[in-house]
Amino acid sequence: MENHPALGTSDALATDAARQQGLFGTHDLLPLWIAEPYVPLSPAICAAVTERAHTGWYGYETRPTRIIDSFWDWIQARHSWNPDGLQASVSPSIGTSIAVLLDQLTDEGDGVILQPPVFTDFKPLVARAGRNVVRNSLVYTDDGYRMDLDALESLASQPSTRFMILCNPHNPVGRVWSSEELANVAAVCARNDVFVLVDEIHADIVLPPHRFTPFVVAAEGTGVSWAATHGPIKTFGLAGVCDTLLITGDEAIAQTFRTVASRFHLNRNNVFALAAFETAYRMGGSWLDRFLRQVGDNASMLHTDLPHPLALSTLEGTYLAWIDFRELGLDVPDLAEWLVKAGLALSPGHWFGREGAGFARMTIAAPSATISAAIRLLDAAT
Repeated sequence: MENHPALGTSDALATDAARQQGLFGTHDLLPLWIAEPYVPLSPAICAAVTERAHTGWYGYETRPTRIIDSFWDWIQARHSWNPDGLQASVSPSIGTSIAVLLDQLTDEGDGVILQPPVFTDFKPLVARAGRNVVRNSLVYTDDGYRMDLDALESLASQPSTRFMILCNPHNPVGRVWSSEELANVAAVCARNDVFVLVDEIHADIVLPPHRFTPFVVAAEGTGVSWAATHGPIKTFGLAGVCDTLLITGDEAIAQTFRTVASRFHLNRNNVFALAAFETAYRMGGSWLDRFLRQVGDNASMLHTDLPHPLALSTLEGTYLAWIDFRELGLDVPDLAEWLVKAGLALSPGHWFGREGAGFARMTIAAPSATISAAIRLLDAAT
């Protein structure tokens, strides 16, 4: 790590993780591939977890009502989202929520719509459930990524298509879908009786002037059946500690999930997760505001300083920069090798689907010095 003075403890951990998984060989690379903050986390959360550890009691603990209430208070204050009529169910992970609902709401062989390039875990979840991936590929235009709604209508109208996973804000391309776009998706899926699972885990990571619109708000009046994933894990860098939430306005969907969660003990509490979850939503606002300014500054730096012919796809939300390397004229394995030679560990675009070939995803939730170092490496390599 001596070659990268801008790095900190989290970067060393990221490099170790990459090496353990055999992703980038044994090279000493600047690691910006994991979708986590590479900055000091909220002192309030760290203090709460430390204080909880010092109690010396780690046995069974119930989840007080105020824990979930902290989420609802946060979502109303940050996003003006009225939770009336909605239910929140505790889930260990986004993947757990998706896997349970796929199992309960679809049959083997049914089609599940994805919009690649999209988060890498979605496709394996569908495949392992014995369902079929139905590709509604995003369209890359001069104005950024757009949904192909005509193709979505055609795919949704197939009798075997029963489920859609919608990513908002979108990982990895950074779109924050507008209310109109979400309403159009809701209308298509309502007409064709397609259930929509909306991954809204990056809801808090939105850059001005854009605003996060909850799917349920945009979908009002369409009659679409839906559920959404939320929680503090991406907002506050707590994926290794905290649970997530499954939100829905449908009592039957909520009960279905809770029945399975109870059957398989998916809803057991973790004493440190309880402390981190509530503290994040009660005391994390000022930290998040500073964090978002840092992400915005880093996005501006990339936009201005990326060397030709590389280009940054417009970043509206998440802290994940989607960089276009296609003008280099390299095929998939050659681009991966080029990035390693440049000294960077990024997530190759093809991991997110063949539509991502020629791109790479870079985490920019990092000190400006780290992003500047990454730009210098790219500049030296082009």
